[in-house]
Amino acid sequence: MLALTGIAVGHSDLHRLVQQPELDEFELAETIEEISLDGGKVRVRTPKGEPSEWRDYKAVRLNRQGYGGFFQQNAELVRWIQTHTLACWLVCLGDGHAGIWNLFAQMTSADARFEILDWYHLKENLFKVEAERSCLDQAESDLWCGQVDAVLALFESRTDKAALNFRAYLQTHRHRLIDYQQFQADQLCSIGSGAVESAVKQIDRRLQLSGAQWKRENIHQMLSLRCAYLNRTLAA
Repeated sequence: MLALTGIAVGHSDLHRLVQQPELDEFELAETIEEISLDGGKVRVRTPKGEPSEWRDYKAVRLNRQGYGGFFQQNAELVRWIQTHTLACWLVCLGDGHAGIWNLFAQMTSADARFEILDWYHLKENLFKVEAERSCLDQAESDLWCGQVDAVLALFESRTDKAALNFRAYLQTHRHRLIDYQQFQADQLCSIGSGAVESAVKQIDRRLQLSGAQWKRENIHQMLSLRCAYLNRTLAA
């Protein structure tokens, strides 16, 4: 604060300033056609003498411009999403974490959403398989074009744990694996959740300051402040 304003503000005063604003709940007026979800972690303060704990929070991106953050408030997250007008065919983007897809399932019915597994997580999991480079390149090319069966066949004879895990991963998410090449070329929608992951990193720049620990009751306010910054609504 001193460097920014020339005014020295004590820690307690600064904390009260952070808690003071009553932020209006962010809402997009337009129809929501695309939602991406990702998780971050915050270190929660515990009673004196006990080790601190890392706990999860969720970050949400609406269309390509609106953000929300929720700490252990899945029901509130779903309620917030449902206050918006949702498209009849809602695109839902996420990584392989089951909790993400469970939240999407609570937002809208199965016949009203279109789930897409994030391309970059798919590729990341592929390259955990220890195989020849030519084999991995072929698998990547097939997946980029949505050829899931070809990739399953490519690793069918392998019995190592990494290959078996990847085959199981493909089977679990195969209905979320699209023709990424076509979707990218036609710009039908996003094919990755990188934007919301970037938002998590920007939120973490404040939440995960060196040595920072947070009281549970303060975490939601800080998430709201960081999302207001990302939404450019702090000055409103």
